[in-house]
Amino acid sequence: MLKPEQVRERVRAFLAEHDPAAASRQDFLNARFDAGLAWVHYPEGLGGLGASRALQAVADAEFDAADAPGIDPDRNPIGRGMAAPTILAYGSDEQQRRWLRGIWTGEEVWCQLFSEPGAGSDLAALATRAASDGESWVVTGQKVWTSQAHLARWGLLLARTDPGVEKHAGLTYFACDMTAPGVEVRPLRQLTGEAEFNEVFLTEARIPDSDRIGPVGEGWKVANATLMSERVNIANARSGPRESGMIGPVAAAWRARPELRTPGLHDRLLALWTEAEVARLAGEMLRQQLAAGKPGPEGSAAKLVFARLNQEISAYEMELAAADGLRYDDWTMRRPERSSFFGRSPSFRYLRARGNSIEGGTSEILRNIIAERVLGLPSEPRQDKGVPWKDLPR
Repeated sequence: MLKPEQVRERVRAFLAEHDPAAASRQDFLNARFDAGLAWVHYPEGLGGLGASRALQAVADAEFDAADAPGIDPDRNPIGRGMAAPTILAYGSDEQQRRWLRGIWTGEEVWCQLFSEPGAGSDLAALATRAASDGESWVVTGQKVWTSQAHLARWGLLLARTDPGVEKHAGLTYFACDMTAPGVEVRPLRQLTGEAEFNEVFLTEARIPDSDRIGPVGEGWKVANATLMSERVNIANARSGPRESGMIGPVAAAWRARPELRTPGLHDRLLALWTEAEVARLAGEMLRQQLAAGKPGPEGSAAKLVFARLNQEISAYEMELAAADGLRYDDWTMRRPERSSFFGRSPSFRYLRARGNSIEGGTSEILRNIIAERVLGLPSEPRQDKGVPWKDLPR
């Protein structure tokens, strides 16, 4: 296993051959991936060194010190956080070689085609059909709440390929070319005024069988790996030092405007600051656990806490801002290239945080997962169908 100093030596040797100031950003990132210095815990030849995940920080620190071009964390979060680990776990060798570099560099943006108007939390009830047609699949259906679909080159698609079997067993997982004929993306304007996500209509869209990820009929297994990665990715999207998350703007406003302070607000800020710090440290521990294997149900707990804290912190920030909290910066209909809570008004953060308890798995579903898979509580039969909760889709 590589040691930290060996990784530093590799980065320094790479920088000696690739001057960050001379190469274009894209060429530099491509070369970094090919050298195994992208995500170092991935296998050699796929952007990594087969090293410990913990050594990623060592490599990144060396590149930062050299002022080298880096990836934009907001450009392709679904690709890096969800598509890449799924393709690594279930994709063919050819698929891994074809897609992973473009995902890491951000050259090819990915989106997630899971939820449907009639299948949100009960994902296995989805109705989008994929029918085999020789060496391709013909897909018809509708997906909804698809973030960054208007920017995406590829989509992670879950579709029903066998309607005659139990609903979990009849699903298959694909990579869908978002530029293919029959794929239409329409904006959905949300509470913030923006169309950050979309609805996607698939009308006899053709997907080559070579773009199927995993075996036919095992899409539920592949999708669960994606969902576990999604929850960890959402919960830990803003890793960093103290006050690097939503609590940061609130703490800054408290320090900058002493005229707004009251004893009651002070007590609440201390409680929220402490909870945010505990959540940040728990996230760091979770990332270290991930270095030893795949994400597990603990990611559901992290995501649940993330959603609750974001909503409580943003509500507090609105109260702290007093009359200023009622002002909204811009409600113009836009289709943003990236989603960020930062650099916006308190009212934007308050409205946007409402979605945190829905996206990536509703808080109600996540509580079931935590109760049964983390705490080991007994499952409860569903009275209407007699199906144990543990057998219901997540």
